[in-house]
Amino acid sequence: MKALRRSSTSSGPTSSPPPEAASSPPTTSSAWVHLRSLLVVASSSSSSSSSSYPSVSSPLAERGGLKSPWSRRKRKRVLSTKQWFRLFSASGRLRDGGAKLLKRVRSGGVDPAIRSEVWPFLLGVYNLNSSESERNTTKAKNRKEYEKLRRQCRLLANQRNSRNSLTAVDELDFTGMIEVPPSPISQEVNPSLYFHIEDMKQLDIIEEEEDKTDTESSDSESSDEEDSDNVPLHSVAAEEEPKFTRTASVRDDFSSSSRTTEDFSTWQRIIRLDALRTSPEWVLHSLKQAEVSEEEASQAAFAVGLKDYDHLDACMVYHAARLVAILEAYAVYDAEIGYCQGMSDLLSPIVAIMEDDSVAFWCFVGFMRKARHNFRLDEAGIRRQLKIVSRIIQCKDSHFYKHLEKLQAEDCFFVYRMVVVLFRRELTFEQTVCLWEVMWADQAAVRTGIGLSAWARIRLRAPPTDDLLLYAIAACVLQKRKLIIEKYSSMDEILRECNGIAGQLDVWRLLDDAHDLVVNLHDKI
Repeated sequence: MKALRRSSTSSGPTSSPPPEAASSPPTTSSAWVHLRSLLVVASSSSSSSSSSYPSVSSPLAERGGLKSPWSRRKRKRVLSTKQWFRLFSASGRLRDGGAKLLKRVRSGGVDPAIRSEVWPFLLGVYNLNSSESERNTTKAKNRKEYEKLRRQCRLLANQRNSRNSLTAVDELDFTGMIEVPPSPISQEVNPSLYFHIEDMKQLDIIEEEEDKTDTESSDSESSDEEDSDNVPLHSVAAEEEPKFTRTASVRDDFSSSSRTTEDFSTWQRIIRLDALRTSPEWVLHSLKQAEVSEEEASQAAFAVGLKDYDHLDACMVYHAARLVAILEAYAVYDAEIGYCQGMSDLLSPIVAIMEDDSVAFWCFVGFMRKARHNFRLDEAGIRRQLKIVSRIIQCKDSHFYKHLEKLQAEDCFFVYRMVVVLFRRELTFEQTVCLWEVMWADQAAVRTGIGLSAWARIRLRAPPTDDLLLYAIAACVLQKRKLIIEKYSSMDEILRECNGIAGQLDVWRLLDDAHDLVVNLHDKI
């Protein structure tokens, strides 16, 4: 291993400039190529000396002419608070449509102090070209919509409870053991149903008033936007993002079928179990929420009907209650997907960073815009992603791929968990959010079309991709290629290895290798 690295870093073609460079006058292009080659040598030599994983052979030792934006010399250059404020103009808009923001996040992630401000931009909650007033309007509308979803959740829960009460009464009457007059029964049981009907009427009135308000505000905003600064073409793409299919009103939810209520009941039960089992890793990264009082925690738990939490600290109860509220709202928002185990793993870091439930919900919606395909019942999204990981490995290392074929593991099912929860189980909290921030910046660049122009002129950057996570997963597997070839003889053994690497990964090295794969294989894949 060491011999391989020495030979790759000291070879003549890599460390020496072209012969004609010494005799011909130095041009800007040749000087740039020479400087780039020197940087490649410096990076690879520092890699061999400072790597904390000497026993793992990297399949990406020879990096060619391009260099990763996550090289070691830039890994500590996170987007700082000072840099963040400099990115905005006097009107509160991001300069150059957010291109510089995404470039900086791709290079080193985001300072923890400003994550709650930056993430809504990365996840599409705010348009990258929006002004401060436009963002305030969006925030207010989003809060109203979230509160409406929470009311729907409460109505669904109440309807389920009333049905359970009716079923219990019917069973008692059927046995004949207790004689109950028919009219008092209906009067005792049905007040909750009358409550539902009144709530539905009231909610319809609220929705009509909100629609009128939104229409009036949108009319006034349209006149203001005509006088605003010119908007870059790529900002149009952000406004045309696909929306999930959802019911138009609460009455539609109730009248469609009883299946909606039954599904919500199932989702709610699983959500509460998962919320109480959340890892406490986030506590160290959210000190304000970690110091929440027992009274606040109890109030939050009571508001969502959370029980059986006596064994948890106040901060964990508070965190679990927020998870329940947001996940229930999302299950109603995206009824096609509803709730599946694993979603709480994706939401937990967002809730830890975002103190406002409404903002956390819409950030989660932005995150799930792509991740929702991991939770489809037909698993079509999972199969597609596993196929891409397999294709990346095949194109990068045919010898390793043939070994996987012998083990009948070429479908890469052993990375199933990495795909579903996006490395959440394999990385620490801080590593996870670093990886996600870079991934979100890539997706934002693709979504808004920035990658077609800004990165095309930067020679030392790979094009942004929607599938950076899959390249990172393939890189993780390739880092284990020597171990898999020499020691493992079945897919089950590889699966155990992949499920047991928690805490062993270097996220920046992983991104470095993933970026190298993007540079060399993106067009092929």
